[in-house]
Amino acid sequence: MTREASGSAAPAAEAATVVSLERASVTLGSTPALVEVSLSLRRGDRLMLVGPNGAGKTTLLRLLHGLLSPSAGRRMVHALEPEGRPPVGAMLFQKPFLLRLSVERNLRLALWLHGVPAAERPGRCARALERVGMSALAARAARRLSGGQQQRLALARAWALAPDVLFLDEPTASLDPGAKREVESLIDDFARDRVTLVMSTHNLGQARRLGTRVVYLEAGRVLADQAVDDFFGGGAPEPAARFLKGELPWA
Repeated sequence: MTREASGSAAPAAEAATVVSLERASVTLGSTPALVEVSLSLRRGDRLMLVGPNGAGKTTLLRLLHGLLSPSAGRRMVHALEPEGRPPVGAMLFQKPFLLRLSVERNLRLALWLHGVPAAERPGRCARALERVGMSALAARAARRLSGGQQQRLALARAWALAPDVLFLDEPTASLDPGAKREVESLIDDFARDRVTLVMSTHNLGQARRLGTRVVYLEAGRVLADQAVDDFFGGGAPEPAARFLKGELPWA
């Protein structure tokens, strides 16, 4: 049975839980993309999703965000305490989708779609662009920005929504080393601002730098869910240890 629930208040033992999955599976067409995944995303986590191509990282990311519903099992959203409200999520993709508008108008549109009152939008836009170092580019056509600038704009757009959870799908995969460092630094900065992170990445060094917790997937199954130091410090289970050594599971 498939069920998606929104809790009005989390039990005391789960006070820090933001989203949880209970034996959640996702089938895309006739293909099982996730198989009986159970995990809890806790407030303040920097959760890194790693594994080979086709392991189910992006599917799990979208399921946690709510862009996908489970084909079986449950996805549960827990109210934040002491606020007593559901968490706000924002998504950042590998290639940001930007409209043929200025940098500022891309931001304002996102705020309008999110229901932010008109009087608040100019201030939020200005603060978000300042946060990512792009105030001077507010009038620039968004699609004429460099790849790194476009991703910084996407981060500004997400941050302007005041998210509790930021979902990132390989956000630096197509960037050059300099732009990658800039975006990583901003992601780290947002996490220090108590934004919970869930991020899929093929870059194991990046997962180690940015993460506090690692989930390793193979063939749609979670085979490891560990603190980052345990995972990279020799405590990963055998399938994950083989992956860390470069021994791909299909080889």
